[in-house]
Amino acid sequence: MANVEMAVSMRDGEDCTDTVGSNRSDELDNKNGSLESEKQHSNSDEENLKRKVKSQSKLKCKHEGSGEEHVLKGKKVLGKLSKNCRRSRNCYGRGLPKKGGGGGKGTWGKPGSELIVEEEDAYDPNYDSESQDNCKLEAIKPELTEEEFERTLDSMLHEYFEHGDTNEVAMTLEDLDIGNLQPRLVEMMVNLSMERKPSHREITSVLLSDLCGRLLTEEDIEQGFDNLINCLGDLVLDIPEAPTMLGNFIARAVADDCIPPKFVYRYRGKLTDEHSRAALEHADTLLGMKHGLVRLDNIWGEGGGMRPVKYLINKMQLLLQEYLSSGDINEATRCLQELEVPHFHHELVYEAVVMVIEDTGERAMDLICKLLKSLAASVILTPDQLKRGFERVNEEMPDICIDVPAAYSILENFIIKCHAANFINEELIKKLPSRGRKRFVSDGDGGCVKEAV
Repeated sequence: MANVEMAVSMRDGEDCTDTVGSNRSDELDNKNGSLESEKQHSNSDEENLKRKVKSQSKLKCKHEGSGEEHVLKGKKVLGKLSKNCRRSRNCYGRGLPKKGGGGGKGTWGKPGSELIVEEEDAYDPNYDSESQDNCKLEAIKPELTEEEFERTLDSMLHEYFEHGDTNEVAMTLEDLDIGNLQPRLVEMMVNLSMERKPSHREITSVLLSDLCGRLLTEEDIEQGFDNLINCLGDLVLDIPEAPTMLGNFIARAVADDCIPPKFVYRYRGKLTDEHSRAALEHADTLLGMKHGLVRLDNIWGEGGGMRPVKYLINKMQLLLQEYLSSGDINEATRCLQELEVPHFHHELVYEAVVMVIEDTGERAMDLICKLLKSLAASVILTPDQLKRGFERVNEEMPDICIDVPAAYSILENFIIKCHAANFINEELIKKLPSRGRKRFVSDGDGGCVKEAV
């Protein structure tokens, strides 16, 4: 019995020791697990710390004095950050506005967002598919105010008076939204041209004719002339010849089929203003002339820089021929000024000198000398134009001498006479060409040429 009890007790002791050992092993395992988890946590903390250090090494700030030096991925950006600067102090971020400028307080939205049409949600309870139409965006041109139109048209017409290209003016006006200002366009065209030369009034009539049917209608042109007739009393204060000029414009517009002839006839006996009545009577007289519509093509004269060169040369030759027959210096001066080609006056000098050489008479020489002296005294002929005209004659003397053998002697006498009249200088006398001649020993030497010593 005792042995049995001891055996049982030993078995119980073994079981106790087994349970104690198992408990100790579990405690050791738990300790080992906690140590391992602590190690893992510490490793993760170390890794996070390393990542932060690494990121800060890539993007760091160095403060030196009052300024700040930023190093961003190897690129240096110098500058001082202000107090209210919205950029990040720790150098994070790119410094760009949020949401592309379309978010935040006080923003207008992304550029161009006003052109984006957002489609309505089909799952919206207020969505109605029948009321949804296709949306089309069209570019619109803002209509010009009267002040903007006058300012734009004034500069445009001044440029047109220089180049004379009607197509360019028409294309520019088509790009503008002038609204109902077409009659005002006619008024400004006519009014500005009245203050300038006849050649400018001629190209204004041409522009009015080219714009008719393209940008202007007959009603627009008639209304523009109506407004000019009504305000003619004020125009006379600045332009005394305004009634005559307006009558010429109206007659020319009728000849160019811009307005019907009844426009002139409907005013008969209805105008009480003296100047308006004079303008309409002048237009009626021009239209009533025999072959009047053909003559109205040159109602503003036949000059201007837009004319062909041959046409201007022909006009100057006719002017000089008429002067030689009449001897009227004032009429010749007026005709020259009507041509409106001051840059081409050297042609008049050239043609006048050639005409003196070909005439070979004293009368023609005296008349041409008086004309050139008068034109030079009134500065219609500038010294440069005189010099250029005589130099052209000197260059053409070999050809002129073929038709007029005594051309050199006649030219020499004419230049001496002009120098005596004190309107050419001695420089032209020095440049006077001399014809080379063969010098013979004597009349009876049998035609032997004298040898050069």
